[in-house]
Amino acid sequence: MIRKFLRRIFSSDTDTPPSRKKFRAITFAEHNVSRNHISRGSLQVTQTLQQAGFAAYVVGGAVRDLLLGLKPKDYDIATNATPEEVRRLFRRSRIIGRRFRLVHVISHNETVEVSTFRGNTSHDLAQPHLAGAQTDADGRLLHDNIFGSQEEDVMRRDFTINALFYDPKTEEIIDYLNGFEDIKSKRLSIIGNPEQRFREDPVRILRAVRLAAKLGIQIDDRTAAPIGDLAPLLRNVPPARLFDEMLKLLFSGHALAGALDLRIRGLHHGLLPMLDVILEQPLGEHFITLTLRNTDERVQQNQPASVGFLFAALLWHEVLATWQAKTHAGEASIPAFHQTMAEVLSTQRARLAIPRRHDGMICAIWSMQSRFHARAGRKPFRLLEQPYFRAAYDFMLLRCKSGEIEPEIAQWWHTFKDADHTARESMLETETAPKRRRKRRSKRKDVPDEKTIISQ
Repeated sequence: MIRKFLRRIFSSDTDTPPSRKKFRAITFAEHNVSRNHISRGSLQVTQTLQQAGFAAYVVGGAVRDLLLGLKPKDYDIATNATPEEVRRLFRRSRIIGRRFRLVHVISHNETVEVSTFRGNTSHDLAQPHLAGAQTDADGRLLHDNIFGSQEEDVMRRDFTINALFYDPKTEEIIDYLNGFEDIKSKRLSIIGNPEQRFREDPVRILRAVRLAAKLGIQIDDRTAAPIGDLAPLLRNVPPARLFDEMLKLLFSGHALAGALDLRIRGLHHGLLPMLDVILEQPLGEHFITLTLRNTDERVQQNQPASVGFLFAALLWHEVLATWQAKTHAGEASIPAFHQTMAEVLSTQRARLAIPRRHDGMICAIWSMQSRFHARAGRKPFRLLEQPYFRAAYDFMLLRCKSGEIEPEIAQWWHTFKDADHTARESMLETETAPKRRRKRRSKRKDVPDEKTIISQ
C-alpha cells in the first residue's frame, strides 16, 4: 500500500503539465552539451529508468562541469523512483546511506549514484518542514530520508549551479533557479536563506570556498555574508567528515587559493584544525606554500598526488620543532626522533582524523631525510632500495627549494639515482670515520666473554 501511495504521488508530479512548473528549458542550441558528452554508464542508467516509466536526469556537478568545459569526475542521477524500485531495475546495484538512502549502480565498470527526489521542505527554506527529519540544537540535519517532487528536490540542493537537470533523451537542461545564468556570470549563489542552509550543513561553508577556488568563480555577497558568524558551527561536524571535505579542497588543483580564502574568511584559529596546520607555521610557511603549489600542479596535470606525502609535508616542521626541543633537553637524537614522530601523529590524529593507513608512508618519508646527507659507502645504494624512496626524494627536493637544506644535495642525488652502477661508484665520497668492528663472541666454553669478565 505504501508503494502504491508513493507511486501515485510521483506519477501525479510527472503528469503535471510543463506550463504549471516554474522552470526554464534550455535547449541544446543554447548550451551545446550533447548526450555524447556524458558517460556510457550514466546514459544507460537514465535510459533504463525512463524506459521503465520514471523521470531520470543527470544532475549536480556533472552538468555544471560540462557547461564550464570541464570533464566530470563522476555522474549523479536523480529520479522519482524509490531506492527499492531502482534496485529492482539494476542487477549490479546496492542501496547505501543512512542520512539519505542512495543507490550505487555499476554500469560499464562505472559507479553511477542514483538518488530519489528529496522533499518536505518549504520553497523559501525559511521554515523547513522537518516532519520525518532530525536536526540538532544548531539546526544541522542529522537524518533526512524524505522523498518528494522534482521541484522540492531542486530547493534541497546547495547552490544554483548544482541544481541543473540534464535530460539525455531531449538534450534539454531544466533550470528552476537561474543556475545557467550564474554559470555564465561566474557566480556562486546558495539556494534559499544562506544562514538556514549553512546551519543545516556547516560543511557547505567549506564547499562554497572549494567550488569558488576550483571553478574560478566568485561567491556572491548574499551567500558570503553569514560565513564568518557561522564558522564556529564547524566544531559540531564529525572530524572524519571535515577531513574528507578538506581533502577535496587540498586535491582540487586549487589548494593554495582555497586555503588562503578560508583564512581570509576567519576559519582558522581552532575552527578548522587542518587550516591551522597549513597556515600557522612561521618557520615552515614557505615550505608549505611550495608543497600546496606542487600538489596543485600535479593535480592539474593529472599526475598522482599522495595523501601521505601531503600530510608528511604539512606536519614536517612540527616534527622538527618537537624533535629539536627533545634533543636540547638532552635526549638521544635517534630515539627522540622516533618518539617525536609517534607523538605528532597521535596528537594530530585526534584533531584531523588522519587514517592510520598513511602512517607508514609518512614515517618513512620523515625517517629517510637524514639519510640523504650520507653519500659514502653502501648507504646511498641501500637508500635507493627503500619502498618510499621516490616520495622521500621529492620531499627532499621541496626542502631544498624552500632553503631548508643545501641545493647541492638535491643535485647530487638527481645525478646519482639516474646513473649506472659504475658512475654511482665514482660519485661516492670517501668515508672519513673508521667502521666499527663487531666483537665476535667466542664459541669456546672455557673462554669467558666480556660481560663475564666485567661482572667478576
